[in-house]
Amino acid sequence: MKKVLLVVAIALAGFGLQAQKALDKTKDLLEKKKFADAKTEIDNYLAVEKNQNSSEAWYLKGKVYAAMSLDSTQRATSLASRDAAFESLKKYIALEKTKDSAKRHLALLMDNNGPVVDVYRGYSADGASYYNSNNFNDAYTSFAKTLDVFDFISANKLLPVSFDTTTILYAGISAEKANKPDNAATYYGMIAEKKINSDGFVEIYKWLADYYGKKGDMTNAAKFTQLGREVFPKDQFWDAYDLDIVREKGTKEELFKRYEQVIANNPTNHLFVYNYAVELYQLGYNQDIKQRPANSKELISKSAEQLKKVIELKPDYPNAHLVLGQLYYNEGVDIINVNKEIRPPSGGKLKPDELKKKDELRKETAAKFDLALPYFEKVDQILGSQGKLKMEDKTNLKDTYDLIIMIYENRQNKEKAEEYTVKFNEVDKKH
Repeated sequence: MKKVLLVVAIALAGFGLQAQKALDKTKDLLEKKKFADAKTEIDNYLAVEKNQNSSEAWYLKGKVYAAMSLDSTQRATSLASRDAAFESLKKYIALEKTKDSAKRHLALLMDNNGPVVDVYRGYSADGASYYNSNNFNDAYTSFAKTLDVFDFISANKLLPVSFDTTTILYAGISAEKANKPDNAATYYGMIAEKKINSDGFVEIYKWLADYYGKKGDMTNAAKFTQLGREVFPKDQFWDAYDLDIVREKGTKEELFKRYEQVIANNPTNHLFVYNYAVELYQLGYNQDIKQRPANSKELISKSAEQLKKVIELKPDYPNAHLVLGQLYYNEGVDIINVNKEIRPPSGGKLKPDELKKKDELRKETAAKFDLALPYFEKVDQILGSQGKLKMEDKTNLKDTYDLIIMIYENRQNKEKAEEYTVKFNEVDKKH
């Protein structure tokens, strides 16, 4: 019986030596950069079921495959090798967790985490390469894998890192450019929730607020608006976005109240005041007087006040001059329309008091046009003196000339009307 047991013991010892010999051979082949042979050796070893509980073997496989993924002669299979390396290293770590904490990950630590870092760098390099060639789908996939490795490193405390801002950013950008907005929102959200305030990152917070707002997820829209306001408090986007939300979801009364708050918070921003004036006027004015709200005069008067404030803040802002001029011009047109309603009966004549009224109305019309004209002339001064104009400015200049022409035609001043008709016709050529 003793002889039999001795033979078994010797056989087991021999097997252990044979197993270690296979692992040592793999190491030797790896050191000599005979990657194909090392791969065959370790794959054969792990093909034996009883060897699959060896953390050393899985570590060696990870190391071999990571090295293969970096081999310039193995480009065609580098991604598959990198994937296999990462999976092997995850198995290695899982098996190491059964050991005493003082003895865990020793092989990886002895290599300064080399294989894991190689896998991370490989995915990252792929992502950058794809991104630079505008292949955003594959760039996104590669950056996402890079972050999987980063999470693995962080979770197992292999390196003292907790957040990979750059890779997360490019994963988000790549997803956005690959038309995967839901994925982009995930990565951008990670950055926003960390309250990162690097240069240019304010656009991430804006993108998230807009993304969730368009989806109708107002909870998250408000969340990222608030985060953005907290991290970039001086950016005026947040107030503008709040106005957009109230404009879409609230009442006009709520919108105008919000405008008052925003303008108080941004007293030097002429655009908030201008937009407020325009919205007041749009609500208060309708060509058909019967379609105007009951408080039309109040709204239009308030709009005029706001437009004057815009001009005080920014005297060379042509839009404010144009709209204020239009406001007075339209008031003149309203008076003309009232005047037209005073007509004699069929075959009869106007009464003296009617003639007097019409004369008064003509004077009121002229007074309104007198108010409008300097603002139109200011638009001509600002835009007409420039060279090439943006399409919006070109349209505004044409509208200005058109209104001036009508004023002079109403006054029967053919010379002035012709002067501005020439200017109107030359806008496209000169600007």
